[in-house]
Amino acid sequence: MRTQTKYTQENITPDFALQILKEGNWRFEQNVRTLRDLRSQVKETKEGQFPFAAILSCIDSRVPAELVFDQGIGDIFSIRVAGNIINEDILGSLEYSCKVAGSKIIVVMGHTKCGAVTAACNGVEMGNITPLLKKITVADDIIGKNKERISEQSIEVVALENVKASVERIKEESPILSEMLENNEITIVGAVYDVAKGRVTFL
Repeated sequence: MRTQTKYTQENITPDFALQILKEGNWRFEQNVRTLRDLRSQVKETKEGQFPFAAILSCIDSRVPAELVFDQGIGDIFSIRVAGNIINEDILGSLEYSCKVAGSKIIVVMGHTKCGAVTAACNGVEMGNITPLLKKITVADDIIGKNKERISEQSIEVVALENVKASVERIKEESPILSEMLENNEITIVGAVYDVAKGRVTFL
């Protein structure tokens, strides 16, 4: 399979971009991944890139976006930060991905068994980790100060709601992306990856 070109990127609709990702995850889950000549893709992208998607996901080593969606070099922008949170730099990266570089879809992808979400639920405070975890604001909303309420199920609820909150923050805090969304130039969706099954569920 060849890499994305300017022509193919321009002719991918937001809905089709989502379908590509769904089909890619199906292949990953079924272990029938696409055979790619990565060396050729390196050469093909040396003069430029035309990714069709931007994936905001957690840094968790079990959730590499390119593999999870069975994509190759030059296909997606991969933005990773613990807890798939939103800040100014991430918003700028997403704006660059779509407005400047032409991506057609933004996926905010959380995952099960998330260490960052678990730490936020437990009120962990440690160095620069503290302000990062504070951005997972839904942990306080759902768990509150009553740590006795914390269970595996409640942590997964927080992970899900955190994805939804990040999607809403993108829409609220980026006029550029909001305008592109209104004009049907892009779509913005949430998703949760199951680390036990290899399956992405889109919200």
